[in-house]
Amino acid sequence: MRNVVHHRFADVQGQRLFYREAGPVEAPVVVLLHGFPTSSYMFRDLIPLLADRYRVIAPDLPGFGLSDAPTVEEFDYTFDALAELTDELLKSLGAERYAIYVQDYGAPVGWRLALKDPEAITGIVTQNGNGYDDGFVADFWKVVWDYQNEQNAETEEAVRWALSPEGIRWQYVTGVADETVVSPDTWHHDLQKLARPGNDQVQLKLFRDYATNSALYPDLHEYLRTSQVPVLAVWGRNDPIFGPAGAEAFARDAKDAEIHLLDGGHFLLESALDETGRLIGDFLDRKLLSRATV
Repeated sequence: MRNVVHHRFADVQGQRLFYREAGPVEAPVVVLLHGFPTSSYMFRDLIPLLADRYRVIAPDLPGFGLSDAPTVEEFDYTFDALAELTDELLKSLGAERYAIYVQDYGAPVGWRLALKDPEAITGIVTQNGNGYDDGFVADFWKVVWDYQNEQNAETEEAVRWALSPEGIRWQYVTGVADETVVSPDTWHHDLQKLARPGNDQVQLKLFRDYATNSALYPDLHEYLRTSQVPVLAVWGRNDPIFGPAGAEAFARDAKDAEIHLLDGGHFLLESALDETGRLIGDFLDRKLLSRATV
């Protein structure tokens, strides 16, 4: 029987946030945190694979998907703010302890949640969700770094490529052996949301604020060492944004980190759902369900 996925909204600090939810309310909670430029839509096929035994919650971050996207004049888009709203949403849903799946932008949001309340986190799945300087692929990030260091017409024009149809499609298909397995629905879905009036400024603001994330990495590494939280890094080895060194680095600090480099790119769920889902399900079953039955 197919697991039913509910599509819901919640008002959090004046913002209307969209989230997908499935699974038994009393089951261990798994929170799925999406990256740029997508939304909880990226988890549409993963959620049913987990929801028979987990309560799965997948929110759209403000400015993305079906959540409110106020202008930059109306809302200060920082990763601190995204994490705060996510934290308040989870509290309103009664999710006090949970595992996190983080990808791309979902990683700095997840790291902030973990650093704020280490006891809340029961496990970490990072799918091309960076937590180490090792992971940055300089060929991609140089444009972003230049824009962070100096905002002018030249640096903004260069970074805006990441908001273009070509740039969004590039994120999905680069590193995938057979591009035809990636549905065009993915980047067209993202482009529709990015095209909302003022959303380009939202994304530019977050590009600038991404510079704050590396400063958190030492605290993240200390948290991984001291908490001994279970970590699975399942990574597209051909990702042109966060390279495989970013996955392998988790072994330095996370106790018995499980690291898998798969044949794929930035969005593994689009090209390697079966293998990725199997690894995630097995990891969560061993680390969460076994504890719940003790």
